[in-house]
Amino acid sequence: MTSAVVFAYHNVGVRCLSVLLAHGVDIPLLLTHQDNPQETIWFDSVAQLAELHGIPTITPDDANAADIVARIAALKPDFLFSFYYRQMLKPALLALATRGAYNLHGSLLPKYRGRVPVNWAVIHGERETGATLHEMVEKPDAGRIVGQQAVPILPDDTAFDVFNKVTVAAEMVLDSALPQLVAGAAPHTPQSLAEGAYFGGRKPADGRIDWRQSAESIHNLVRGVAPPYPGAHTEIGGKPVRILKTLRQPNLSGELRAPGLFISAGRCYVQCGNGAVLRLIEVEIEGKLLSPGEIERQFGAAIIFPPNSSIPA
Repeated sequence: MTSAVVFAYHNVGVRCLSVLLAHGVDIPLLLTHQDNPQETIWFDSVAQLAELHGIPTITPDDANAADIVARIAALKPDFLFSFYYRQMLKPALLALATRGAYNLHGSLLPKYRGRVPVNWAVIHGERETGATLHEMVEKPDAGRIVGQQAVPILPDDTAFDVFNKVTVAAEMVLDSALPQLVAGAAPHTPQSLAEGAYFGGRKPADGRIDWRQSAESIHNLVRGVAPPYPGAHTEIGGKPVRILKTLRQPNLSGELRAPGLFISAGRCYVQCGNGAVLRLIEVEIEGKLLSPGEIERQFGAAIIFPPNSSIPA
């Protein structure tokens, strides 16, 4: 029987672990993470799925620690798989898989190597992304590609919408490639790393809106960090505001002399730096979603704000 030690977390981890189980792969050990109490846990639990199937599970602080490497070496696994596991696996660990170590990444490599690839793809206005199964090497997301599955990004999709698509794509690409991996017949295509780039993680502060940017750029930021992620933010009247959902208004053009927020026909709009207009669908102030009427009552029917990230009262 083919055996695999699995490193997994998040929804992609749950679905890909399910694929291995469906193909009859023996999993003598699963490594996952303890949930961070400071993080909003909106995704499914790999540990719960492992418990259901009687898979031994550990949550080490350092997967590359000597005792962990020794424990995995004793299992002599055919494969190592990493499915949205948050630590890099070092060469000493990768070498323990006699038939290869593979990672499932949430982009169409070599594009968007590194952290939070779905969010970056949405923020950059991409119309397509996907999932890639690739060989793990010391350099992150740089190994040979075994399989890919593309998914579309629609103009108003949030990162959450796209992540759900990528989760299905991950399941599909692993389900398709696994029989070939087990048979030793899977293609391994080298990446052309010059065709992509590496991206780092994002912090909540990175969601601050610069209203001098184009309506398209701001719309992409809003949907790229919309809940369950921290959300795009600005200020109105000195109060912190989260802009959670916008719609582009290609048939409207701004008439303000500078970027500004205005109410028209019971709807809330903002003119952006390029003169194009966004409709603000969900505006949250002090944890409460405000209607356009409530915004108007609090801050006035037309508020001009300067070419930065604030809206004065």
